[in-house]
Amino acid sequence: MYLNIQAIVLRVTDYNDRDALLTVLSRSHGKLTIKARGLRRKNSPLIAPCQLLAFGEFTLFEYRGQYTINEAHSIELFTPLRRDLTKLSLGTYFAQVAEIISQEDLPNPELQSLVLNSLFALSKLNLPEPLVKSVFELRAACLAGYTPDLYGCHICGSQTPDRFDLAAGQLECKTCRSAESRGIRMPVTPGLLEAMRYICLCDPKKLFSFSIGSDTAEQLSALTEGYLSTQLERGFSALDFYKSLLI
Repeated sequence: MYLNIQAIVLRVTDYNDRDALLTVLSRSHGKLTIKARGLRRKNSPLIAPCQLLAFGEFTLFEYRGQYTINEAHSIELFTPLRRDLTKLSLGTYFAQVAEIISQEDLPNPELQSLVLNSLFALSKLNLPEPLVKSVFELRAACLAGYTPDLYGCHICGSQTPDRFDLAAGQLECKTCRSAESRGIRMPVTPGLLEAMRYICLCDPKKLFSFSIGSDTAEQLSALTEGYLSTQLERGFSALDFYKSLLI
């Protein structure tokens, strides 16, 4: 049986001297593991559409639950990312997160759109990296089922809370925290909170249709990174590498 999909490559793993295994994210079938025969050969026609972060159209042959690429064509390679190691490492981080929160054979068009739009924002729109990173992390957390409660202090209901509980995903006031309360809280300002609410609630097509100051963007980046890693209970090698390039 043949299957046609449009997918983005999240990971490429060597299989043997000639072949490779791809982890891809499609709109219609979610995450798939597919075999690319001959990909490691020097003149393979699959090299461009099967590279990391490439978005392409794939014709797959399915046999007993195993998928093999019959034909592949590039749609978007995000070439500017490949000329900038910092942006490439950040895009790779997006791919690693998407692989973790997606599921095999479960359609996830929203996640695929988020990855593609985030890569487009990095490579074509030239938006500040901390802003793109924050948008991706917080929206990815929402898609993974970890939408934070941003409607006010969860204890007293105040609309001017000043901190965010990374583990609980809730806002609170400094005076509301009990002595027995544990976990990491990060400070939030009104501007930071407004940006978080926008990212969580806006139309997917308008995710990057807002701007914030550089200081707020850096604070937001630290908060969304902490929140996503806390909820997923893991770190990411590409994120570590990205941050090492900023030192």
